[in-house]
Amino acid sequence: MSTTTVSVVICAFTDRRWDDVHAAVESVRRQSLAPHEIILSVDHNPGLHARLRETLPDVRVVENAGPRGLSGGKNTGVAHASGDVVAFLDDDAVAAPQWLASFAAAYCDKRVIGVGGRTLSLWPGSPGSAELLAVMKEGRPLRSPGADPHPRPGSAEAFDVPTGRRPRWFPAEFEWTVGGTYRGMVPGPVRNVLGGNASFRREAFSVAGGFSGDIGRTHAIDRPLGCEETEFCIRLGQRMPETVQLFEPAAVIWHRVPAERARFGYYRDRCYAEGLSKALVARSVGTRDGLSNERAHALRTLPRGVLRGLGESLRGDAGGLGRACAITAGLGYTAAGYLVGRRATRGER
Repeated sequence: MSTTTVSVVICAFTDRRWDDVHAAVESVRRQSLAPHEIILSVDHNPGLHARLRETLPDVRVVENAGPRGLSGGKNTGVAHASGDVVAFLDDDAVAAPQWLASFAAAYCDKRVIGVGGRTLSLWPGSPGSAELLAVMKEGRPLRSPGADPHPRPGSAEAFDVPTGRRPRWFPAEFEWTVGGTYRGMVPGPVRNVLGGNASFRREAFSVAGGFSGDIGRTHAIDRPLGCEETEFCIRLGQRMPETVQLFEPAAVIWHRVPAERARFGYYRDRCYAEGLSKALVARSVGTRDGLSNERAHALRTLPRGVLRGLGESLRGDAGGLGRACAITAGLGYTAAGYLVGRRATRGER
């Protein structure tokens, strides 16, 4: 059994995710490996902070001491953490019972400095957070595809989590736009992990610093920016080149995709915003490291995806052509955002 202790940080910012936050916390409470502590970092919302402190007495509810946004919230959570490892879970996600145990097992290798897991999208039509919370409180563990139906001895019948209806036009290669694990990710060493389902040894933050407040999403800005975890992971790898970061598919979470994010308009905006964010990453850590994964994805995975979609269309799948077109459009919007971002960052010098 692993002796690694894991602090879990969840960042919250809005009362609209009340059920989501409580479901996320409950899923952490019910881990096969008990968390060292649960830290809920609330982003400049005193009313929500007070309500959560009242309803979650076993959780350390803290106020974001940094700038508004996800980076500030995460950095605040890290500052309060005391476990060997700090794991991050989105406030609109729930974790499978073996999530923390899978992370902890990977850290048996002393070279491993960070581990990310597999994120399954909860598309429209999937169970709501209130339903998932009720299921967990009944003692029924959430079961992921391919998992043991009884993750804990003596548990009640496990609950297979339906993942809803992915739009037929939506390509798996671009599931990162909604925070999910995308086609092309391979288990093992990676340049960076995905931020909504990630963990790092606590000492990583003393070496590399925290998440950049200049990169990533804030609810004060409408544009769906990202990449704060990408920049941090690259910076961490540059400062600790002897270490390894891993993608571990056994560490499973489910992440909610609201109906508005399942529309093409959001897909388009998210791709463009990712390009803008990647320009900031390249400015921070260098173009070679900042775009190494993206080049490989664009040159290998995406062309295969277009061909796959066209082939599926010829075999009678009407959505295949839509997916091929969406891949092409997504690459174009991302590239356009990157070019605009690069021009802007050059102008700042």
